[in-house]
Amino acid sequence: MPIYRLLLSLAFPVLLLRLLLRRLRGQETAQALAERLGGSTLPRPQGPLIWLHGASNGEVTSARGLIEGLRQARPEATLLISTNTATARAMVMGWDLPGVIAVQAPLDHRGLLARFFAHWRPDLLVVIENEFWPNRLAMARAHGVPVVLVGARISARSARRWARLPGIAPAIRALSWVSPQDSASAAGFVALGVAADRIGPVLDLKAAAPLVPGPLPEDHARFAALLPRAKTVLAASTHPGEEEIVLEAFERARQTDPALRLILAPRHPDRGPRLAALIAAKGLPFTRRSAAEAPQQAVYLADTLGEMPLWYALAGVTFVGGSLVAKGGHTPFEPAAWHSALLHGPDDANFRAAYAALRAAAAAECVTDAPSLAAALTRLTADPALQASRAAAAHDALSALGQDLTPLVTRITQTLDRR
Repeated sequence: MPIYRLLLSLAFPVLLLRLLLRRLRGQETAQALAERLGGSTLPRPQGPLIWLHGASNGEVTSARGLIEGLRQARPEATLLISTNTATARAMVMGWDLPGVIAVQAPLDHRGLLARFFAHWRPDLLVVIENEFWPNRLAMARAHGVPVVLVGARISARSARRWARLPGIAPAIRALSWVSPQDSASAAGFVALGVAADRIGPVLDLKAAAPLVPGPLPEDHARFAALLPRAKTVLAASTHPGEEEIVLEAFERARQTDPALRLILAPRHPDRGPRLAALIAAKGLPFTRRSAAEAPQQAVYLADTLGEMPLWYALAGVTFVGGSLVAKGGHTPFEPAAWHSALLHGPDDANFRAAYAALRAAAAAECVTDAPSLAAALTRLTADPALQASRAAAAHDALSALGQDLTPLVTRITQTLDRR
């Protein structure tokens, strides 16, 4: 821990300068900057306060069912949801859930964390997946705040690596308890020193996440009139390096069928201007959702937040992003729930169990590059029956993985009551 704190102290001026520059450039709001520095203009509500932290959109979305379960079990408690990204914070705010406050997570600096704890006075900290911030965990322990880790994933190799990192292993051993995604992860946490009686239940939050509310009927009707579902492909939650492959594949497939349409929905919508330039450089006609334009061209750039259910509902085929680059892949649960046929790249580390179930049911196709993606798009969009059967198989395979969050909610509320 002393080594970690020394390194962070040396890096802190640089981190602070970057935040200030982002604020001066208009990339960071004054409220977000204050929150990253441990402050807030929002008052601390009366009653118990559960602090739940998730890194970004995927982690927080996976916790949606848990959040709603905790709200039902403890309606008198406030849930403070912190995230590392502005897009995730905006997403939580868009849910408009009673008793839920969304903030940007404070930097892992002891002075800033002291401000945060003094203001919010959390009664419990719930960490989603692998967000191990040593100072944050140590500060919670110093304030007597129990820390639980849910949806945690770790490999044997990662466990060995983490054991050597300053501050990480002691922070993990001090956790109140851990709910791992699978039995292999449970073994990894035991190897790191977590007592066996502080592990469980074993479940995957993503498999238990509820389907977010669907699009407004009037929005769906208006867009569906311009986007024939069987001929519409969604590239969902894409990252740099993937859009080039997707656009090349779409160009190839469109040579066979000019009626094809593409909805390009980047993981981070603020990359919209760069992607618009990329699409234009490809010579593809396009319109943009952020400009309130209709999807009347070959490509529709969906560079807005909170509208993924609309895009899933409109697309007969979905390529799941984060899988052709080293990002671990994003959720197949949502497009499958909307009965969209699935395509994905080889990196499925974030959803191994889900993709294993999809492979076992022959319900999704793995592509590796633009030619293989183009071939898959051509097959699926040319054969509505194949497209529908793949979508149904994916829906059934992933529905079978659904998990009950009741044991997890019960254990969290019991921990809160003991506090």
